[in-house]
Amino acid sequence: MKPFHTLAFAATLLCAGASAHAANVLVLLSDADHLDLKDGKRYETGFYLNELMVPVKMLLDAGHHVTFATPEGRAPAVDKSSLDAQYFGGDTGALAAHRALMEQLALTAPEASPVVSLARIEQQGYGRYDAVYVPGGHAPMQDLIRSPQAGRLLKAFHAAGKTTALVCHGPAALLSTIGQPDFVARLEAGKPVTRPEWIYAGYRMTVISNAEEEQAKGLLNGGTMKLTPQTALQAAGADYRSNAQPWTSHVVQDRELITGQNPGSALEVGKLLLTRLAAPR
Repeated sequence: MKPFHTLAFAATLLCAGASAHAANVLVLLSDADHLDLKDGKRYETGFYLNELMVPVKMLLDAGHHVTFATPEGRAPAVDKSSLDAQYFGGDTGALAAHRALMEQLALTAPEASPVVSLARIEQQGYGRYDAVYVPGGHAPMQDLIRSPQAGRLLKAFHAAGKTTALVCHGPAALLSTIGQPDFVARLEAGKPVTRPEWIYAGYRMTVISNAEEEQAKGLLNGGTMKLTPQTALQAAGADYRSNAQPWTSHVVQDRELITGQNPGSALEVGKLLLTRLAAPR
């Protein structure tokens, strides 16, 4: 079993000048390395490098402590299509720096990853964390949207009014808090659903739009997603907000919830997360 404080120690090494007001941030990732598509097809995926590492680097540089977790505690996978300078404004140096940090932390290394399971996070107590951050990539659509462990975590943060930040496909994880086990499955099967009781009903939020999914469908190599995040969140009762121009940064904040629409929104989500953490707690 990996030591619980491995990442905190790594963060200390990276941030020798940690602030006296350092916060503890939980980063929730998917265990999945693929997304099941319609007609038995499958898309190899994981987290997007910039969506994870841009906010994580900002948190570490600011002296905060970061813990990574997945539902089962497996090392997450990086979506190889995200290892591209286009997601860093064309800056190859920024790509290299964020990739190097990911490798330094050994996030995707099966035997060395500091990632812990949500069962362990629950056992240790949600109260030790000040915020949770969920990056995208298609992987959350495979497991986080239906994960009971993720649902319990997010419900606890919602009840405590603790900052909950998510980006791109990440906001789909909010569906895990719905008390109807078959809600997502019925949507994926194209069956009718009734609007459920949901703790985030009426919240203003964003997620990668159906228009952006359509423009990016070439990544799926001819496959089709069973369900798009925008459609799912709207069916659950979200007050969905979109950008005026696809792929431009768009971030929505409503109460404790911060949501970013697409990969280009990760930087702004990180800034808002830091602002929330800097406020008196």
